Amino acid sequence: MRIGLGSDHNAFEMKESIKKYVKELGHDVYDYGCEDSCSEVDYPEIAFKVADDINADKIDRRILVCGTGIGVAIAAGKVPGIRAALCHDTYSAERAQKSNNAQVLTMGAKIIGIELAKQIVKVYLESEFPGGNSARKIQQITDKEQEFLKGATV
Repeated sequence: MRIGLGSDHNAFEMKESIKKYVKELGHDVYDYGCEDSCSEVDYPEIAFKVADDINADKIDRRILVCGTGIGVAIAAGKVPGIRAALCHDTYSAERAQKSNNAQVLTMGAKIIGIELAKQIVKVYLESEFPGGNSARKIQQITDKEQEFLKGATV
């Protein structure tokens, strides 16, 4: 799979560890930044870059990390078509994909450790969306999003 990965400066070390781990699992990684832990980087900038590629069909799944994981989840979720899931345990990561077909996994580097983050990433990447009853629910979300977009003014 092609995995998009990004972080702000608060989660740089976790991003780097996840990048190495995802490559070890045999996936291609597209690193959207940030480049180090010293330069302050606003998380929306990174989240938008990672999430925007949904429209280009360039990335299969995305992983975003910041201090808590909350900011990147909110920012990525503002991009039409994106379902971002904040997960700090493996069960939530599995359900993010199996129940919600989440294209973005978010985590907080100040909330969980790197080893747990790796376990969460592995479960998320190994889980598949089966459709079924969940597909109907995802369609409801998509329909509401489209309704809002049609009513949006520039």
